[in-house]
Amino acid sequence: MKILIISHMYLSSFDNITFFVHDQIKNFKKMGHEVKVISPVPLVPSFLKYFSKKWKNYSENPKKMTWDNIEVHYPHYVALPKGLFFSFSGRLMYQGVRKTVDKIHKNFKFDIVHSHVALPDGCTGMLIAKKYKKPLIVTIHGQDFQQTIHKNKECKKKIEEVINFSSKTIVVSDKLKRIGNKELNIGPKKLITIPNGINVEDMFKGKSDLIEKYKGKKIILSVSNLIKTKGIDYNLKAITELKKKYPEIIYLIVGDGSEKKNLENLTKELKMQDYVKFLGELSHNKVMEYMSICNIFSLPSWNEGFGIVYLEAMICAKPVIACQREGIDGIIKNKKTGLLVKPKNIDELIMAINFPLSFPKIAKEMGEMGEKMVLNNYAWTKVTKKIAEIYNNFLI
Repeated sequence: MKILIISHMYLSSFDNITFFVHDQIKNFKKMGHEVKVISPVPLVPSFLKYFSKKWKNYSENPKKMTWDNIEVHYPHYVALPKGLFFSFSGRLMYQGVRKTVDKIHKNFKFDIVHSHVALPDGCTGMLIAKKYKKPLIVTIHGQDFQQTIHKNKECKKKIEEVINFSSKTIVVSDKLKRIGNKELNIGPKKLITIPNGINVEDMFKGKSDLIEKYKGKKIILSVSNLIKTKGIDYNLKAITELKKKYPEIIYLIVGDGSEKKNLENLTKELKMQDYVKFLGELSHNKVMEYMSICNIFSLPSWNEGFGIVYLEAMICAKPVIACQREGIDGIIKNKKTGLLVKPKNIDELIMAINFPLSFPKIAKEMGEMGEKMVLNNYAWTKVTKKIAEIYNNFLI
């Protein structure tokens, strides 16, 4: 099978953090499928690259790169600033990529088009699929349903159009499926839940030097973009209370973002400088090393479409804390494969963090059950087989 992927969220010369689409494609190739990727990049007027690192990166990104023997094309398209006229973004993206698609198609007669996110990539994929009379699969990762459909009526209608045209639209969690079926005028069987997966081989192997560094500590870990909805401030307040009972507790925060300064100021206000460490952005390997030594992974985020980071902690057999009715709810089963709390509820969060610290044997069993669930159901090898079955159902 020949697969054409449309995804602006792909690895690039300036961003090699977003791995989930790439990991999916690597497994398609392992299954024997042929894949090419188009990852559109905003077009930058030459003078703007001197004013912003982001625009400089866009302007200097190569037109074509190869990642793990996967051919990726980076055509430029007109992207209006601050999301202006966002409902037209898919058509603008299509105008930017159509010549690249025509060129690819001469020697790569793709069987199916798969777009990641509905707008703009799904709209672009729809126009490509119409031109070449091929099936379109769309994956919704969160933003389309949690933000874009509320932007304006035009954006909502465009997303509905893309989903109704698609042969099937994948959502990465049951939460997103509930939102889509409730908020959108789409066919009753258009959405199917298939979560993102995890590479089992990413687990940290061997003995970490961090064990000695944090010897005698009870480690609470968070890994995320430091934005308001991640709930890092709620962790800080909960751990402030728990340090009275567990003076050896330490809270390690991996990541960066717009809330970092506010979180650092809150740490000072709570007089928690000796108990909290901001580690900044780390490589994926280093993140997995920290996962391997923590006692608890806590990320009480209330705006999660899915959350690969929870699976990464679970595969390390760690008790994981997340919010009810978010993307990971259902994979985390309360007090079985992890702990679920109400969003923005400090009292419940205190109890959730306290539970595995007070009952380490139960916490160990909980972590092991979570690890088993991830290995059996959410390894990329298993997830990509489910997606390939959908492809086969709609091949012309």
